[in-house]
Amino acid sequence: MTDESKVGTDWQDGELDLIVADYFGMLVSDLSGQPYVKSRHNAAIMAQIGRTQGSVEFKHQNISAVLDELGMPWIPGYKPRSNYQNAILDAIDRFLSKQPDILESAVNLPPAPLLTSDVFVAAPALKIADDAIPERLQRLVQKFDPVERDHRNRLLGKAGEAFIVELERRQLTEGDRPDLARKVRWIAAEEGDGAGYDVLSFDPTGRERLLEVKTTNGSARTPFFVTRNERAVAMERPRDWRIYRVHLFATKPQIFTIAPPLELAGNLQPETWRMSF
Repeated sequence: MTDESKVGTDWQDGELDLIVADYFGMLVSDLSGQPYVKSRHNAAIMAQIGRTQGSVEFKHQNISAVLDELGMPWIPGYKPRSNYQNAILDAIDRFLSKQPDILESAVNLPPAPLLTSDVFVAAPALKIADDAIPERLQRLVQKFDPVERDHRNRLLGKAGEAFIVELERRQLTEGDRPDLARKVRWIAAEEGDGAGYDVLSFDPTGRERLLEVKTTNGSARTPFFVTRNERAVAMERPRDWRIYRVHLFATKPQIFTIAPPLELAGNLQPETWRMSF
């Protein structure tokens, strides 16, 4: 039952902690394929804290928006809405600080799409001038850095590469080039990460395609690292080298491609330095 005294008032920490924990519970079920009913979760939250259905659903969308900034999957049906207050950031910070393992979603190789064309999408538009990111959100993103998290998640990276190897072989087979499909190689698995690309594939004419795979469970706009070696190969062989940006990997994988010169495709920022003696 709605507590009329709470209508139009800010959510308190206890209420936010409760809905954040419940949201993550639903998210874990969603990612693991376990059935759950959103309306039942909503009703239980409403009964415990006395908030309206609209207020509860809006807060779920706020949580989705923050998870999107953190490069994490979010619950389908709760489309991100970013006009949230700092209190929800603090609640998510408290939850993830206590349960950091939830940041590393289970890595399962998703099934191949029915049509390979379904998985390829346009790259996100390059923003000329980004809106200022609120300071509290900046701190949260820095604390749970999605770029560093994806970079060190070797299982996620390998799963994304395996997905692309299978997809490339399937595309060539569907294009009446099974001979080329058999020649597709997973270079990163066979020779290590030093080649400057992960997968050797071909176009239907037989021309080599050097594919560097970048995988995230987050959205298309989640940033990623590019190594010095990858950039060098991109400059040496710009006609052949491509980034395959695999995103939404844990839910519904999609891919957009990036061609050199990389400086025109996105915002490149130096982040590390090499120290030698």
